[in-house]
Amino acid sequence: MKAMLLKKVCDMTTNDSPLELVSIAIPVTKDNEILIKISCCGICHTELDEIEGRVRPSIMPIIPGHQVIGYVEKKGKKVSLFKEGDRVGVAWIFSSCGKCEYCVNGKENLCPDFKGTGKDANGGYAEYMTVSENFAYLIPAALSDTEAAPLLCAGAIGYRSLMLTNIKNGQTLGLAGFGASGHLVLKTAKYLFPDSKIVVFARSREERDFAQSLGASWVGDFTDSPLDIPQAIIDTTPVWKTIVHSLENIKPGGRLVINAIRKESIDKSELLNINYEKHLWMEKEIKSVTNITRSDVKSFLELAVKINIKPEIEIYPFNQANNALFDLKNKRIKGAKVLMINEMKSEIQNLH
Repeated sequence: MKAMLLKKVCDMTTNDSPLELVSIAIPVTKDNEILIKISCCGICHTELDEIEGRVRPSIMPIIPGHQVIGYVEKKGKKVSLFKEGDRVGVAWIFSSCGKCEYCVNGKENLCPDFKGTGKDANGGYAEYMTVSENFAYLIPAALSDTEAAPLLCAGAIGYRSLMLTNIKNGQTLGLAGFGASGHLVLKTAKYLFPDSKIVVFARSREERDFAQSLGASWVGDFTDSPLDIPQAIIDTTPVWKTIVHSLENIKPGGRLVINAIRKESIDKSELLNINYEKHLWMEKEIKSVTNITRSDVKSFLELAVKINIKPEIEIYPFNQANNALFDLKNKRIKGAKVLMINEMKSEIQNLH
């Protein structure tokens, strides 16, 4: 099979082709696993973190990608949840131990043996992959392959972030950054909290215009302040300085939810400029988001179908994976990016 392989950590500011297109053996399916013929795979900022070493893959070389859509090509002899031909997805959570205090209490995202797809096991930048049947999801018929892919991470992790804000209908929600996850959070929040105003802080005019077109009540730069101060802000950016600005712009008792596995850089000047009275007093909270659970993925897929959430997508052919990552690195973002692996007839017309 063909696969895009990451062989070593590198800096994408000096290397615009970190992945190598190779031909390797199709993986062998274990008794409890399914073999997936991959249709497409969403492209996530976490891939940049892996390539540049902020998130270290536990195996190397490795096939990245954790928003995988495909079809069951073969199943192990103990598989009972799926049949050949089923359309399935694989998300960031590749496996967890199932036995620790976190797993047994529905917090498998905190499992010390948590394994990430495309980080601790080969992922979806390939024509085939294997995964345990317990960590795959049936994809609703209402979603096309390319529409479904971003929902598995950008959507599901955004949904988890939204739940962690603890906001109530009528309270203002802020979004810092407006990429793949941000625009799906906005769509979700407008349904779950119809009387809430949503304010968006974004770097570029294009992102701000995009947010406004989707119903944001106010848009501005990160240094601006809206008249409607949010009760909570979800930060989806890869940088530190947005945290400082967000803490200035939440109400007393409000919560900043940081939806990022890693930040691109630690700007010490920004960190040292956090002032207790200005940024943390009045019982303001900071909450991080760590991974996702299978329940997050299932719940969000059901909700997406119920309220017809469709991501804005930009599609790249398989051999342009490096181009897609380079565009993401350089903030050329509108909605979510998807890598087409095996072209489906219904999807070919969308390729750019």
